[in-house]
Amino acid sequence: MSVQFNHTIVACRDQRETAQFWADMLGLELGTEWGPFLPLTTDNGATFDFANVPDHTAEIPTQHYAFLVSEDVFDAAYAKIQRDGLEFWADPHAQQPGEINHNDGGRGVYFFDPAGHALELLTVPYGGWPE
Repeated sequence: MSVQFNHTIVACRDQRETAQFWADMLGLELGTEWGPFLPLTTDNGATFDFANVPDHTAEIPTQHYAFLVSEDVFDAAYAKIQRDGLEFWADPHAQQPGEINHNDGGRGVYFFDPAGHALELLTVPYGGWPE
């Protein structure tokens, strides 16, 4: 078997709010709660398991999650970002506010989820599509 990414845990204060935010942005359905986890599975089978931090005073370090999405998913998510008045950037260092990028001939955008994690949506992988 080759190496494949299977799952990761996404720490948050309100797992339902954060998981639903991701599901709405990505056009995916939340799975059934399993123990302390609320799963969201991507089309390639990788699962993000949202879990509340046990200590509500603990700081949640910002993590970066990038998603390669179709043009349709990008359009829908970008419309939601604008509709909800979310801050967004064309770059990971937030030097280009209110813009998207066109790296490698595609489109990309950066924004934050309710838990403070940095999300990135891109329509073309870094370096472009293989020939």
